[in-house]
Amino acid sequence: MELPDIFRRPEVKESIALALKEDLGDIGVDVTTESLVSAEAMAEAHLVAREACVVAGVGVAKEVFLQVNPELEIEECVADGDTVSPLTNVLIIKGSAKSILTAERTALNFIQRMCGVATITAQYVKAAGNPAVDLLCTRKTTPLLRPFEKYSVRCGGGVNHRYGLFDAVLIKDNHLASWERTHGIGVGEAVAAARTKYPDLKIEVEVDTIEQLKESLETKPDWVLLDNMPPNVLRECVALCKGICKTEASGGINLNTIHDIAQTGVDAISVGALTHSAPSIDLALDFVE
Repeated sequence: MELPDIFRRPEVKESIALALKEDLGDIGVDVTTESLVSAEAMAEAHLVAREACVVAGVGVAKEVFLQVNPELEIEECVADGDTVSPLTNVLIIKGSAKSILTAERTALNFIQRMCGVATITAQYVKAAGNPAVDLLCTRKTTPLLRPFEKYSVRCGGGVNHRYGLFDAVLIKDNHLASWERTHGIGVGEAVAAARTKYPDLKIEVEVDTIEQLKESLETKPDWVLLDNMPPNVLRECVALCKGICKTEASGGINLNTIHDIAQTGVDAISVGALTHSAPSIDLALDFVE
C-alpha cells in the first residue's frame, strides 16, 4: 500500500505541538512526573495494540515523543496500513522516563483515534466486496484533526475525495435551493455557473431524482453524487452517466447496505461514518523491566 506523507502538511506537526501544549498547560510541565521521577531515570516502554486493528499513526505517535525529547530512541515495530493482532508492539521507546511519561497520553490519543478510523474503513472496504469501487471519506471530520483522519482512511484502504471547501466544487441541495431562489433556474445552469467561475476545479453536483440527474448531465459535470437512492435507481443513473461523468453513491450507507450498492456500477461510495463514527482502538503504553 502506497501512502502519502502525512507530514507534507505543516499543520500536522503544528497540531501535535498544540496537543502537547493542551496537556501541559501554560506552565509546560507534567507536575506528577516532575514530582516523582528523577531527571536521570531511564526507561523502556512498549506502545501496544490491545485489540486487533488496522494501524494508522505510527509516525504521528513517534513525532509526539520526539517533540517532547528528540533524544528518545524509537523503534517502529509495524507500519501504517498493517493489520495487527492483540498484544502487538507498535512502538518501542527508550530513554528519559520523564519524557516518555510526559508524551504518553498525547501519543495515545492520536494513534487510538487514527487506528479507529483505519479499522472501520477496512471493514467497509471488505463489506463492499468490489475493488473497482472507491470508498470515499467526507468532510465530516473532527475539527482540526482532518489531516490525521483523512490519512487514516487511506491506511484502511479508502480514498480521499475533496479535502475541503477550496479544492473542488460540490453543489448540494442547500446550494441549489439558494441558487434557484435567486436566479429562478435549475441545476444545469448552476453547474454551468460553477464551471465558469472555477474552470480548473472538478465540479460535482448532488441529485436525488433521475429528473435532476438528466438536467445536470446537460452541462457535463465531472461527478454526480447520487443521494439516498436504492440500488435499482442507482443502476439506472449509472447507465445515464456512462461516458459523461463519474458517479458517487451517498446517504445513510452502512455495513449492511454497502455490498449491494457496490454492485450497481457506481465509481465510488462515500461514507461519513468512516470519520464521524469511528470508535477509538484500545492501545496502551507499558513500561518494561
